[in-house]
Amino acid sequence: MNSRRRDHLGTDRSEPLPVLIIGNGPSGICLSYLLSGYTPYVRPDAVHPHPLLQRKLAEAPGVSLLDQDLDYLSEGLEGRCQSPVALLFDALLRPDTDFGGNMESVLTWKHQKERAIPHMVLGRNLPGGAWHSIEGSMVTLSQGQWMGLPDLQVKEWIRRKRRGLRNSRATAGDIAHYYRDYVTKKDLGRNFVSGAVVTAVEWGTPESGASGGREPSPLFQVSGFVTTEDQSRRPFSLCARNVVLATGTSDSPARLGVPGEALPFVHYELAALEAAVRAGAVTPASDPVLIVGAGLSAADAVLYARHCNIPVIHTFRRPVDDPGLVFNQLPKMLYPEYHKVHQMMREQSILSPSPYEGYLSLPEHRLLLFKADRQAVFQDRDGLQKVFGVALVLVLIGSHPDLSFLPGAGADLAVDPDQPLSAKRNPIDVDPFTYQSTRQEGLYAMGPLAGDNFVRFVQGGALAVASSLLRKEARKPP
Repeated sequence: MNSRRRDHLGTDRSEPLPVLIIGNGPSGICLSYLLSGYTPYVRPDAVHPHPLLQRKLAEAPGVSLLDQDLDYLSEGLEGRCQSPVALLFDALLRPDTDFGGNMESVLTWKHQKERAIPHMVLGRNLPGGAWHSIEGSMVTLSQGQWMGLPDLQVKEWIRRKRRGLRNSRATAGDIAHYYRDYVTKKDLGRNFVSGAVVTAVEWGTPESGASGGREPSPLFQVSGFVTTEDQSRRPFSLCARNVVLATGTSDSPARLGVPGEALPFVHYELAALEAAVRAGAVTPASDPVLIVGAGLSAADAVLYARHCNIPVIHTFRRPVDDPGLVFNQLPKMLYPEYHKVHQMMREQSILSPSPYEGYLSLPEHRLLLFKADRQAVFQDRDGLQKVFGVALVLVLIGSHPDLSFLPGAGADLAVDPDQPLSAKRNPIDVDPFTYQSTRQEGLYAMGPLAGDNFVRFVQGGALAVASSLLRKEARKPP
């Protein structure tokens, strides 16, 4: 980060920022692109394979997507996401991808600087956010082409870097590099501040309406610190008319809440198992590694342990055939390794003979406690308790966003304010066509915080937010 930006952050501004984005992952990057004047239009010669959508698009030729009625355009679309605008933008960027096709986007992009809205993007890491914290060699869940941002295909970027896609899926390291490169290639860097930690966002008093007769609108005071090149912390305080929450949900691993969970052999990241294997603390002759969880992180841990010939006990609370399990939602052809884990979970229960040596599945089991002598105590669905000795425990049951910088840690913003905020079960309650909080004007949430959990679909949230902010700007007097 250059000194101009550090000075800019460290001083109070006389005029509030129109938009402040907290989080510099894919959501924040995509929104910055749209707010920088990059404007999507439907190509005049494009024909969308969805007949109803094509008819609607033809009704407004030459009109930017940001200026059209997103509610109207997205009506009737179906897909792998609950957000109508996310489905719309995905359908325009990748028209036939769910049918195995590779039809090019029906959109073209124009850089119209007069439409740009001044904004700032604050992030703890380099642009790309949490992708810089993931093991670089790990293959992404989504196909590489689904990880891309507007007007720079991942496949093309990787080809230019002389790398190759594995099974059409990229590594996490490639994607982290791609996001950082995207910010550079699209000349967005001047809007980004890395090493910035937000510690407080407060709702200010409404702006005075005396300036040009504008309606009063809320102001936000955003405080925090920036880690400078010499590792010192420099505080900042900024005022903004609109704040966009794009922090993702990987901040705080979910806990089991059982006795003994603080013991030193209980961990929450795959890296702990990798380190133990490298150090020789866990070997094929050790007691099993206990992996808790039935998601893809747990599956990655099972695959890694099996690759190293480490014995595994794999426990989870749901039945194997629960339709809510992510394995039941993934195409087998694209994700053979995850379906292999699911097959192991299904076929190797404690009651059946072992077709997979060194792997034991415990479906519908609940952990009761961990003992200091490395024993784990379980209870099955019939109430029977079982005890296993373990070498190491990986609890991989998801993560929660850290919104401690918001009043009440953001609890009042959730769909159900009485329940913990969760990307999958209880996200921030937003208007589906603007992504503005239903509880606080001027506050937006996008990405996993708003329930969009795949990069492929977070871009629709950016479209909705940008469209809303542009309409606000258009209402301002000259």
